Amino acid sequence: MAAIRWQFWLGLSFFTSVVMATLAGAIWLYYLAMDANQVPINKLVVQGELVYLERSDVRALLTGEPLGSFFSADVNEIRQRLEQMPWVEQASVRKEWPDVLQVFIVERQPLGYWNAKQRPNALVSTKGRVFEADVSRIEVLLPYFEGPENAVLETLEYYQQVHELLKINGHQITALRLSERFSVEVDLLAGITLRLGREAIVERVQRFIDLFPQIVRQRATPIAYVDLRYDTGVAVGWKQPTEKQERE
Repeated sequence: MAAIRWQFWLGLSFFTSVVMATLAGAIWLYYLAMDANQVPINKLVVQGELVYLERSDVRALLTGEPLGSFFSADVNEIRQRLEQMPWVEQASVRKEWPDVLQVFIVERQPLGYWNAKQRPNALVSTKGRVFEADVSRIEVLLPYFEGPENAVLETLEYYQQVHELLKINGHQITALRLSERFSVEVDLLAGITLRLGREAIVERVQRFIDLFPQIVRQRATPIAYVDLRYDTGVAVGWKQPTEKQERE
């Protein structure tokens, strides 16, 4: 009986020592994995077709706070931080063994400026989202949109209705205004304002296109506006000549 009892306690001691050693090893490995100095992220790769956002901006954001180790770095938290950047539409983040953090950025595409008189840094994206960003990075001609803050999508809808029709006929929109009563005005690159009202917007633009050659033949003075808010016909306003033009 004494021999059996001795073997039992010996076996139990061996089992306990194995469990303790395993637990201690697991704890050591955990802290090793969580220690950024032991398994650091040494390389940050930023990918994506970037026009308005600098890769250095992304690196500065991510390195401004500790990323943690390769194992402890939280890719979801990093992605959320990236998507707080004004120019970022969507971000994806993944780790590549042994020390690489890969970031892929989809940029937000600006469609135009939004209520620039009140909000000089506000833009509206092609997806209809208003965001604040560094507008000095924009090097292309974008239209200016003015409208109620709660009618962004409606403003863009009117723009989409008339943009292509005007474009294929040689006219470019520089501004579109939507009033509180949803009346539409459009400024063209040629300096002409189209007063379109609230109804039959596309039909009225088509009427302008059809009548435009006849209007410009009427007189040499540049056109100020074309009022199309009539069932038939249009009203045309002409720009007043400057003092210099009158002297000439």
